[in-house]
Amino acid sequence: MSSSNFVDYIKIFCRSGNGGRGSAHLRREKFIPKGGPDGGDGGRGGHIILRGNDQMWTLLHLRYQRHIFAEHGGAGGLQQSTGADGKDVIIEVPLGTVAKIAETDEVIFEITAHGEEKILVKGGRGGQGNVHFKSSTNRTPRYAQPGEKGSENWYVFELKILADVGLVGFPNAGKSTLLSVLSAARPKIADYPFTTLTPNLGIVAYRENKSFVMADIPGIIEGAHEGKGLGIRFLRHIERNSILLFVIPADSKSIKEEYDILLNELRMYNPEMLDKKRILTISKSDLLDDELKRAMEEDLPEIPRIFTSAVTASGLTQLKDLLWRVLTTNPDTR
Repeated sequence: MSSSNFVDYIKIFCRSGNGGRGSAHLRREKFIPKGGPDGGDGGRGGHIILRGNDQMWTLLHLRYQRHIFAEHGGAGGLQQSTGADGKDVIIEVPLGTVAKIAETDEVIFEITAHGEEKILVKGGRGGQGNVHFKSSTNRTPRYAQPGEKGSENWYVFELKILADVGLVGFPNAGKSTLLSVLSAARPKIADYPFTTLTPNLGIVAYRENKSFVMADIPGIIEGAHEGKGLGIRFLRHIERNSILLFVIPADSKSIKEEYDILLNELRMYNPEMLDKKRILTISKSDLLDDELKRAMEEDLPEIPRIFTSAVTASGLTQLKDLLWRVLTTNPDTR
């Protein structure tokens, strides 16, 4: 997916429908001149609803839709007939979409399942007709309730990609290359930092027709939690990943130091990130011989780790086995 087509943040003004007014009609027929009240209730205003769609990966379809209005409810009628409800507006969004109130940044809800529907803005209630106000002391009420006003506000939709495995590493660590050899994804790959400017998703095929989803986000740099580099804008995309796969190249000055910096950035952004399962892969390991690998083992972080090379395909099968084992069991891999 090209960077111009990936949209993960949208601000939209939404207004639900007003409720229809109740009817104050009095029954008048040829042989029933004083039939009493028979005004019906007004219909409710239309809701604005978010619905999850697992075939969507971006909020692009909402980019130019700045205002969304639902339909007003119909007025009540004679013979206690209820007005029609206003038509709801259903907005389809990708899984992992978080809805917030723009002014306060308050989270309202998150859409995480296909077909899941949640009301973002409720329509106003319809007003009651005069039949509800009849009493022993007021046999012919000539009034009814007006419909309740709908609600309006500015809302923010933020997309947090839902993937089983999230790739974490510095720019140019080999994350995109790893994704391209493990899946059918074709992210942009080049020998300079920040080649990846938008998250990329790939489906990794496993044994017996099983598969899992892997996400590559733009590289993290020191200070990312403060917005440096591409910063906070993309850190949120790994909040929903089950496993964090740290990718550090074999030619790094200190794998342990790079891992600690990356871990600290996650901690400063959201401490709950450290509760996720973590695995380390040392990429570009075709640069190492067996003796160097054994020597490096002593200074590596105490988490499950594996040496891989996208060029020679070494360690890739073992990496998929490890990822699948951690995904399908509950070992403590932190």
